[in-house]
Amino acid sequence: MDRLIENKREQYIEISNKIWDYAETRFEEYNSANLLASLLEEEGFSVERGVGGIKTAFIANFGSGKPVISLLGEFDALSGLSQKSGLSTYEPVVENGNGHGCGHNLLGTAPLAAAVALKEYMEKHDVQGTIKYYGCPGEEGGSGKTYMVREGLFDDIDCALTWHPGSFSGIFSLSTLANYQVYFKFKGKASHAANSPHLGRSALDAVELMNVGVNYLREHIIPEARIHYSITNTGGFSPNVVQAEAEVLYLIRAPKMPEVRSIYERVVNIAKGAALMTETQMEIRFDKACSNYIPNHELGTVLHEHLEKFGVPVYEEEEKKFATEIYRQITKEDIENTKNEIEKSSGGAFFYKFQEGPFQTKVVPHQKTNEVLFGSSDVGDVSWVVPTAQFWGESFVFGTPLHSWQLVSQGATPIAHKGMLQAGKTLAGTALKILYDPEILERAKKEFAEKRKGIAYECPIPEGVTPSPLK
Repeated sequence: MDRLIENKREQYIEISNKIWDYAETRFEEYNSANLLASLLEEEGFSVERGVGGIKTAFIANFGSGKPVISLLGEFDALSGLSQKSGLSTYEPVVENGNGHGCGHNLLGTAPLAAAVALKEYMEKHDVQGTIKYYGCPGEEGGSGKTYMVREGLFDDIDCALTWHPGSFSGIFSLSTLANYQVYFKFKGKASHAANSPHLGRSALDAVELMNVGVNYLREHIIPEARIHYSITNTGGFSPNVVQAEAEVLYLIRAPKMPEVRSIYERVVNIAKGAALMTETQMEIRFDKACSNYIPNHELGTVLHEHLEKFGVPVYEEEEKKFATEIYRQITKEDIENTKNEIEKSSGGAFFYKFQEGPFQTKVVPHQKTNEVLFGSSDVGDVSWVVPTAQFWGESFVFGTPLHSWQLVSQGATPIAHKGMLQAGKTLAGTALKILYDPEILERAKKEFAEKRKGIAYECPIPEGVTPSPLK
């Protein structure tokens, strides 16, 4: 797999850089999706575009029969994170523009490289089985995979493998938080704020009262839960007008979906109270949701074996120089936070071997754990319907926070490219071993059933709710 991917390394680097340049946000990744799908078609995959009713979602197939192994790719960017490449200072390409602050230009390209390498190997050695590359849009705030799961697109596969660019290499062994993302829109009555304020009914007052009420709620929910909000419409820029419309977007997270639903119901009651106090009308628009992630230890063990085999990237002096400059821009708090994540995911086995400086030189040991990562991913919904494993691949300077300009700056540099190529090799090697050893899947499916504990999967996104781009 090493040679097969290295033979086309420049092509994969070019693809990831183009996606980095496109920097398209959720469900508008038309150029990025077309680039990846077209290359897979050129490589001999059959590609179905626009799957699940999402224009930028696609599935590429090669092979036939069992096992059916899926490789998950993402390619969406984040708003407001525009940043020039290769700089150790903040300098946006476009003010308030988009940027790949989570490395999804790399995330989508590595499994593509793995899929192509697997196809070449399977053809040459007459290996039976099916490889599916899933082009998954809208992970950032859109839960594209959750919509795809709802449409049954993962019903015919045996396992799912993926990765995420990070600042260290190790198995993604933690669970994640389930979530709901919901808009609350208030409608009141406009009026002159000085001449006739008594005739107005302020929708902005309703939003503010709702936010105050939710802030009081925070003390009375489980400590693992998180509630975030963003005021998406303040009602205009004229303080001398009573605001007739206002809107707030809430993101509610908790370790399990029933906990999310319970907190959501309490937030809805607060919104109703705010509307009652202000004599406004309140509307709810469900935006998206995703389930908690169920890591599969059996698949993770095979992934870890290949992470160790291919190792962490080796860097040139010029790359180390740039890395040192970036490292100076990473706060001590962000570095400590990353070390804490490592400690949680490895049961403390790696923590005291931390390497000072911009890079880690070892793969984090793989350990079973019941710890929770306080973030969310729509990979969670895939993991509820099929055994799933993923890993962190060292692609950035240690401690670089996700969703930051520092990460965007590194995303189209040789440091990131090396991590991406190592990830592709790890995914390809893991998938190949599964193709040759059916007992791996048997053990993975047994673990999957045990972790589900007989709980039926229920898609957290209601029927009728459809994917929508950022406003």
